[in-house]
Order: sequence, then structure tokens, then C-alpha cells
Amino acid sequence: MNKFKIVTFYEFTKINELNELKGKLNNYLSLKRIKGTILLSSEGINGTISGSVKSIDDFMVLLNKLGIKNINPKFSFSEFLPFPRLKVKIKKEIVTFKNKNLDLESKKGEYVDVEDWNNVLNDPDITVIDVRNNFEIEMGTFKNSINPNTKNFTEFKDFADKNISKDKKIAMFCTGGIRCEKASSYLLSTGIKKVYQLKGGILKYLEKIDTDKSLWGGECFVFDRRVSLKHGLKEGTYKICSGCRNPINEKDKNSKYFEEGVSCIKCYKSTSEAKKQGLRERAKQTKIAKEKKLINPFLDISHDEFFDSGI
Repeated sequence: MNKFKIVTFYEFTKINELNELKGKLNNYLSLKRIKGTILLSSEGINGTISGSVKSIDDFMVLLNKLGIKNINPKFSFSEFLPFPRLKVKIKKEIVTFKNKNLDLESKKGEYVDVEDWNNVLNDPDITVIDVRNNFEIEMGTFKNSINPNTKNFTEFKDFADKNISKDKKIAMFCTGGIRCEKASSYLLSTGIKKVYQLKGGILKYLEKIDTDKSLWGGECFVFDRRVSLKHGLKEGTYKICSGCRNPINEKDKNSKYFEEGVSCIKCYKSTSEAKKQGLRERAKQTKIAKEKKLINPFLDISHDEFFDSGI
């Protein structure tokens, strides 16, 4: 079976002609029928997109020609369309941290290759911090790591200021590495001398490290239709609740508050009856489309179905 190729990438580099670059990327990606999201700002580029193997490979060549060369790409594959649409946006930051004074090109943590990461996790002299949001950490994390209990990335600064001692050796990790670039730069700016970060993030670790040698437990949340990934970057077991867009597992589905396509234990009591009725109607139409084998944005769309259709 043909599969969609997915690439997650970023680079902190000064970009001046943002509107011009946005136009070039949008035109190219639309022509190649590539879906996903790319964020542009004066500080760099951040994206996760999917398409045919050739179209993604060609896009990597295009970025290189445009002078965007150090993008830390992570590749994976999916049987079904990961993103329903294409978005190329200009933002103030490519990952929101709300600190304009960071030197992101030269002041950042020391990279640790995935092959050496277990040594960091087992080192009693190093404090390891998961810089992702709390709901992501609840799905999976590394042994011996600290959960800062943040709802969003901008809260990390407050956690760091209150809890991280200047004389400590700090190591950090996140999904693909981009949040660690800003978090490590911030820690160094506060006077912490030794900061490490996992090169390529959790995704690269799950891709390269065998299960029997792994110190990872659980699944890794990803911001696309696959929801979560396991070792070997295989699709995980989590799904997204249609009512609140939170990830749910098999235990959540067994709750009396779970209704397919409508609600889960996390949102049943806070969702209005009017919204539930609307979601039930959408679920009904989706079921009809599935039975008739029609293309529907709320159904899994295979590689061949997508490229044979006009979506």
C-alpha cells in the first residue's frame, strides 16, 4: 500500500521577505497537493506537512535552494491523510514563547545524540525536564524526567524561574526539538551554565532506539490525524475526541461519558446539548459516507483515494 510521507522540520534563521516566501511556498505546496502547516516569522520556519514520497523529497530540495538548509527533518509515514488542508502562516514566533531577547542562533543547549540519551537519563547529576505540555506528558515520557505541569509552553519560563537552580546541570527534551531550542536558550540567559537537549527530540529517539534498550514509556503525542506514535514511529492507540479535541485512550472509551464522535469523560459535562446534537448529526453523516464509500473529511482517506480524488 502506498503511504503518505510526513516531514516535521524547523530552522531558526533570519527571514526578511516573509510575504514573498509565503507566496512561493503556498503556490508550490498547492501545486504538489501537499497538506499540513508551515509557520513563518522573522526568526525562522517551522512546519509539519505530508504528501507523496516524491513531492516531499522535491520540497526538501526546494527549501535548500531557498537557503533554508539546516531544518532538522524528521520523516515518518502514514496510511491515511494526516492533514485535511494546507496552511502557510506568518506569525510573530514559529513556536510561541513570548521572549524576544533570546539569542537562538548561537546561545542554545548542547545537543545530545539519541544514542547517548540513556546515559543522560541515568546520570544522577543531571536534572532532566520534559518541556512539553501536561497532557502530552500524561501520554508518555522518559524515565527519571520531571513534569513541569504546564498547560502551554509560555508557562515554562515561570516554572524555570521558580524551580531550577543555577548550579544544576539541566537536560531537556520535547517532541521534535524546537521547544528545547527556546527553553535551553532561556535557561542559559538566566545564568545556568550547563544545558543539554535531545537532538531530534522524542521522534528521533523512537525512530532510532530499539524497544529493549529504550527508557521511554507510553506514546508520543503528534499534532496530526495519527494522534500518537510508538517505537519505530508506528501509529499509536490514542484517538481525538470530536467534542473537545483532547486525546483519548481505550480506558477513556470505556467511560459511560464516551459517545463516538460526540463526547468523552473530559468534556461530557461541559459540552452543551446543542453542540452534542450537532456532533451527533455530523457523526451520522460521516457514517453514511463510510457505508457508501464516499470521500469525507472526517473519515480516514488513503493515499490512493486522495490522489484519485479532487480534494
